[in-house]
Amino acid sequence: MNFSYYIAKRYLFTKTSNNAINIITIIASFGVIVSSLALFIILSGFSGLRTFSYSLLDASDPDLKITSVKGKSFLIEDDFTQILNDNSAIVTYSKIIEERVFLEYGDKNEVAFIKGVDTNYANVTKINESIYIGDWLDTAYTNTAVIGRAIAIKLSLGVNSYGRPLTVMIPKPGKGFINPNNAFYKIDVQILGLYTGTEEFENKFVYVTLNQAKNLLRFKDNQVTGIELKLADVTQSNTVAEELQTLLGSAYKVQTKEQLNEVFYKVINTENFVSYLIFTLIIIIALFNVIGAIIMMIIDKKQNLQTLYNLGTTIQEIKKIFVYQGFLLTFFGMLIGLFLGIILVFLQDAFGLFMITENLAYPVEFQFYNVLIVIFTITVLGFVAAKIASSRINQKFIEK
Repeated sequence: MNFSYYIAKRYLFTKTSNNAINIITIIASFGVIVSSLALFIILSGFSGLRTFSYSLLDASDPDLKITSVKGKSFLIEDDFTQILNDNSAIVTYSKIIEERVFLEYGDKNEVAFIKGVDTNYANVTKINESIYIGDWLDTAYTNTAVIGRAIAIKLSLGVNSYGRPLTVMIPKPGKGFINPNNAFYKIDVQILGLYTGTEEFENKFVYVTLNQAKNLLRFKDNQVTGIELKLADVTQSNTVAEELQTLLGSAYKVQTKEQLNEVFYKVINTENFVSYLIFTLIIIIALFNVIGAIIMMIIDKKQNLQTLYNLGTTIQEIKKIFVYQGFLLTFFGMLIGLFLGIILVFLQDAFGLFMITENLAYPVEFQFYNVLIVIFTITVLGFVAAKIASSRINQKFIEK
């Protein structure tokens, strides 16, 4: 066994005659345990929050979306659909029509987007899972719609309010004089359901059938504003997007879910990184206790160090004793903190100990990647702290 390592273990696990040093060592160990526990819980919390936030996007955005580069709409030709049908990575796809519209209900008005979807849309996204009240669109009924909960609140609009329909309006295209009494194309719809999701999503769409949207916008049968795709393996979205972009040409734009929500993804990842930096700073502050404990141990063991030096132990070997001691102190404290953190994460995931709302537990997710981050952060900082503390040892200090 390495001589310095053996002495370091003896110093770490054996009480000294100075009770103050024992107390300082316990405080330093407790600081490392709490820091490790807190860092792991924060990382697991952000992992759960990221997964929860991304799951909300599953209802609003597809794996891939194809739109036109020039103009709002395009015509779907046979060669276009053939490219999609021949790609084995695509499970299914849905034709959509999106356009900004005015909503009118009673004496209240709101601006939103109408989104016409075909019957396959529910297979492309998880819109069915986001229905808060009521039902999703049913082709058995005409002139129906599903809207966001936030829009419904603004308009004081309920589900199945058959006495008063929601009016959806879009300005008529053209030039010259417009008759103010006949300036809009309109459709009246009854609300079948309300959907929930992110704040932006709840304020954005009024879902109608594809034919209703075509009639409102006066589109041709094969005219759409986009195609939304469901992939067999979402992790291959970037690769499939590049393939489709090459095949379809520069007239079309193929975007992944990350590209459609670029700002959202950046905010989530930035928050995670900033939180990691903040808690790393807290760990650094806590490790000052480790530095103090090692320095106190060095002073307390000065006579022993003189004896070791006289027996032929080099200064570097003596320094290694306290480097090992500081490293072991932080390492074992980290293991205890990680163990407690993993237990708390699994308990939170299973029983919802901490709640955001009455029915929603704070999301957490165990990821082995977070364990590696904690191990790397604590061990590296603990080693640096031990090196700083052991730098006090030199020949002059021992011989004095």
